[in-house]
Amino acid sequence: MLRDITIGQYYPADSVIHKLDPRVKLFATLLFVISLFTFQNLAGFAVATAFLILFIKLSKVPFLYMVKGLRAIVIILTITALFNLFLTPGEILVEFWIFSVTKEGLLSAVKMTVRLIYLILGTSVVTLTTTPNALTDGLEKALRPLNAIKIPVHEIAMMMSIALRFIPILVEETDKIRKAQIARGADFESGNLIKKAKNMVPLLVPLFVSAFRRANDLAMAMEARCYHGGSGRTKMKPLKYQRRDRMAYLVVVVYFAGMLAVRIFL
Repeated sequence: MLRDITIGQYYPADSVIHKLDPRVKLFATLLFVISLFTFQNLAGFAVATAFLILFIKLSKVPFLYMVKGLRAIVIILTITALFNLFLTPGEILVEFWIFSVTKEGLLSAVKMTVRLIYLILGTSVVTLTTTPNALTDGLEKALRPLNAIKIPVHEIAMMMSIALRFIPILVEETDKIRKAQIARGADFESGNLIKKAKNMVPLLVPLFVSAFRRANDLAMAMEARCYHGGSGRTKMKPLKYQRRDRMAYLVVVVYFAGMLAVRIFL
């Protein structure tokens, strides 16, 4: 399951989405996430589904490669669906013991599950089609106006970039430590919940030690290269909008306007 985590990984391909300015993709992702929690009817689901399918198709990232990232959050999806299913009041459909399934709860569980799936897929497209460096540059440039109120935009963007880079590294490190501990006789599967939690100690302690060691090495490397933040730094490849970026902005705005129209009139 650790290998199924796709967040933070980059999938190289020659596609329109890969060539877009990272600021466009960040803006599109923001509007897409907002739109996911505005629609309440089937028409809204249809519009969001069509937009997501188009986004994935143009990215040229294999759909199965993208979907496998959902396997890592199956537990979160299940818990969310169950909470909505059993804790939403309304017209009772099925009742057993202290639990009751309502019509409103069933609809809420389906909607929330679909929204979370679309949320993960939409954000995965951005990280899979954008290198960490480009994502950092796009985020820094998009948030540059905040420098006027003394917000350290460059440092925030740098921290997010480092965090994204560390996700696949830590996943691989966790997998190695787990296999090494299993070879030494560790058992991560058997026992009740409390025992399983205790069995995770031989995995978590080396992982934290490794993470702190990597963080310290990275800090020393940045200091050795005289890194002092973003003040006065120039870009090797400065971001410039192209015609395709303006067209992408137009498509995203039209999509969001369509979602608002669906919510208002339907």
